[in-house]
Amino acid sequence: MQQKETDLALINAVLAGNTSVYADLVKRHQRFVFTLALRFAKNREDAEEIAQDCFVKAYKALGTFKQDSKFTTWLYTITYTTAMTFLRKKRLATSSINDEEQAFQVANSDASFDANLVEKKSSYVYLNQAIDLLLPDDAAIITLFYKSEQSLEEIGQTLHMEANTIKVKLHRARQRLKEKLQYLLKDEVKELI
Repeated sequence: MQQKETDLALINAVLAGNTSVYADLVKRHQRFVFTLALRFAKNREDAEEIAQDCFVKAYKALGTFKQDSKFTTWLYTITYTTAMTFLRKKRLATSSINDEEQAFQVANSDASFDANLVEKKSSYVYLNQAIDLLLPDDAAIITLFYKSEQSLEEIGQTLHMEANTIKVKLHRARQRLKEKLQYLLKDEVKELI
C-alpha cells in the first residue's frame, strides 16, 4: 500500500510540472517491465526496445491515468499492448512456422543435460527456461500472477479479459508450465512441483 501511495505522489508531482521525478517511477518499475517484455520478445534487444517504448508511452499518457487502480496495473497494460504490437509488426517482417515448436526444438538441441549439470543449476533457472518455452500470453499470465503478485482482477484489467477467463488461462498455463518443466527436468520435476 505504501508503494501505491508513493507512486501516486510521484505521478502527481510529474503532472504538476516536476518531470524529473518520472525517473524515479522508471527506476522503481523498470526491472519488472523489462522482465515482462522479455517474456514476450524472447531476446534482450527487443525487450529493451519494448520497455523503453512503454515508459515513453506511459509518460505521454500519464495525464490519462485514472488513480482508481494501481499504477502498476496501468503500466503493465501498456507493456502488454506495446509488446503485442511490437510482435505483430515483427511477425509481418519475418515468417515463422510455429514459434512454440521452434523454441521447443532449440531448447531440445541445447538441453543435453547430464546428472552433474542438473545438480549445479538451481530450480529458478529451470523455471525461467520453462516459462521462456511458453507462448507469450501464458508467460505473461504466469509472470504477472507469481512474480508481480497481481490478483486475477488486476491481470484481467491488464490483459483486457474477465477475471474468470484469467483464472482458466492461469490454470492452463500452469499445466503447460508443468509439461515444460517435465521436459527440462525429467524426474527432478517432482521435487519442484
